[in-house]
Amino acid sequence: MNRLFTEHPQSVGESYTEHMGVAFGFGWRMVLAGLACLVHAVLPFLFVKTGSRTISVLHDRMVANRVRKPIAEPAGGRAAA
Repeated sequence: MNRLFTEHPQSVGESYTEHMGVAFGFGWRMVLAGLACLVHAVLPFLFVKTGSRTISVLHDRMVANRVRKPIAEPAGGRAAA
């Protein structure tokens, strides 16, 4: 059960709590950018570049500049399926 909460964070070099903080940060930026896009839909002179800039920044942080670490195998190797 513990593996469900730690495998992915470890694969990106973070503890569970570090990953939670990073994910919350990404989530809030996406929510705020989404709200800006909704305002932009009605008032197109506002938040002209907010959505695309946020996507670019988040993509750079999450994909372009990340370092994935391999998931450590359990002692004795993987069990045969």
